[in-house]
Amino acid sequence: MNGIPTRQQVESLKERYPVGTRVVLHHMDDPYAPVPPGTKGTVTYVDDMGQIGVKWDNGSSLSLVPGEDSFSKASEPEKTKISRGMSR
Repeated sequence: MNGIPTRQQVESLKERYPVGTRVVLHHMDDPYAPVPPGTKGTVTYVDDMGQIGVKWDNGSSLSLVPGEDSFSKASEPEKTKISRGMSR
């Protein structure tokens, strides 16, 4: 996003990336970014400027800037339910 996002754009980001969403970084145009491409993380918030706060698996908590950083939702394997039968 270039400039200040509209309220509608921010709300759209919040719907698309709710807290707990897993994301994967493809590219961050920041030479000082401690998050290498391919790193996965968990969304912790979307602020009023449209930045997506992420707790990265490498320990960093650097935010994503839509339109500047390249990222996507991570495809996580579905969790399987373990059924526990009652045996006597």
